[in-house]
Amino acid sequence: MKPLAELYGAIVRARNELYDRGVLSTQRLAGPVVSIGNLRVGGSGKTPFLILLGELLYQRGINFDVLSRGYGRQTRGVAIVDPNGSARDFGDEPLLIARKLGVPVVIGEDRYSAGKLAESTFGPQLHLLDDGFQHRRLARDFDIALVSASDVQDSLLPAGKLREPIASLGRADAVVLTNDTSADGLGLTDQLVWRVRRDIEPPETLGTYYAFCGIARPEDFLAQLEAAQVVLAGLQSFRDHHLYSDEDVRDLLRQRQQAGASAFVTTEKDAVNLGPHVEALQPIRTVRVRMELENRDSALDAMVRRLTGQKQQGA
Repeated sequence: MKPLAELYGAIVRARNELYDRGVLSTQRLAGPVVSIGNLRVGGSGKTPFLILLGELLYQRGINFDVLSRGYGRQTRGVAIVDPNGSARDFGDEPLLIARKLGVPVVIGEDRYSAGKLAESTFGPQLHLLDDGFQHRRLARDFDIALVSASDVQDSLLPAGKLREPIASLGRADAVVLTNDTSADGLGLTDQLVWRVRRDIEPPETLGTYYAFCGIARPEDFLAQLEAAQVVLAGLQSFRDHHLYSDEDVRDLLRQRQQAGASAFVTTEKDAVNLGPHVEALQPIRTVRVRMELENRDSALDAMVRRLTGQKQQGA
């Protein structure tokens, strides 16, 4: 796998260099763009962090919308997310963001087209670009990259999970270190370094739980439940963004009975993907992710200053 990883790395470096030199062009929206992304395939807390950042912007009275690809949906094209819609139509994470933040969320494979629809419908305002670190076709004014401790030890695809080498953090404006991740070895120079703590709000005690999830890193969910001293009788994991079927529900009910559990516990994203099936799994509890940004006021101030400064330079 190492030769393939080296080939993949060479392609990534060449692509980034073409963007850095202006050979590959970018498209710019009228409103400023703040990208939230990471280096690896799969979960690293991007969605919880975007929701946290959105809540902080809301507290400041800053209007914004969210642009997302809508990964996992069974539709195509550009669309405005209906918070009462389904994950099949809009994707689980955009739907969760729309429900949690109550702001416009626009999905599209081409994020520039999504942004144009957002601006024609809601007016030019700040755009939060979901999972946008590698989507360089859309010009951004502030790049945020999340890094976990496992990223530093990982390898490029297909040998590992990294979409880009650690050195790519050099183009980020802010690097978010999750939990106890160290900045050593990341090669950071003038990037803002933010730290977040991530855990869960444990459910109230209903006896023994049977856990299930369809996320990128189910081992993290299990570890969080155990850290919160949730008593588990078992865990069933599905692929990331799994859309639940009638057969899945029947299997889960059978597994809960066999395990002797009194209730289910799952993630917020899985609750979105369950849709109306959630009623058949009662009693069920959904755990919420808690994410706290250290020195959040100063962090947000720094981001706003950079955005304001860039706007003045471009005026």
